[in-house]
Amino acid sequence: MALFGNAHTIDPANAQQEYGRLLGRSEQVHAAFLLIRDTILFTDRRLILIDKQGVTGRKVEYHSVPYRSITHFAVETAGTFDLDAELKIWISGTRDPLMKTFTKGVDIYEVQALLTEFVVR
Repeated sequence: MALFGNAHTIDPANAQQEYGRLLGRSEQVHAAFLLIRDTILFTDRRLILIDKQGVTGRKVEYHSVPYRSITHFAVETAGTFDLDAELKIWISGTRDPLMKTFTKGVDIYEVQALLTEFVVR
């Protein structure tokens, strides 16, 4: 499990096993990232944002975003004094983007490359 201030990648096979109940028939996890308590899954069909809520984290929101509904996205790299990188995703029909913060341990360029691969299909 990640400590505060640390984010890391999760082995896609482990994510496939752990979150298999969320996946459709033959849906495959290609990449996964743990962000303190939240998780992001990149499958071959959609982006799944897993948001653990509350003190205990027992309440969980699963936000499914089909790649075809992503109109555009932006990444902001970490700076000298601001060590966090950000991902913003705009979804058709919404004004404000979904935003996720990546702390050290995740290559934001890898995240951007994954989105490019799946959104442009």
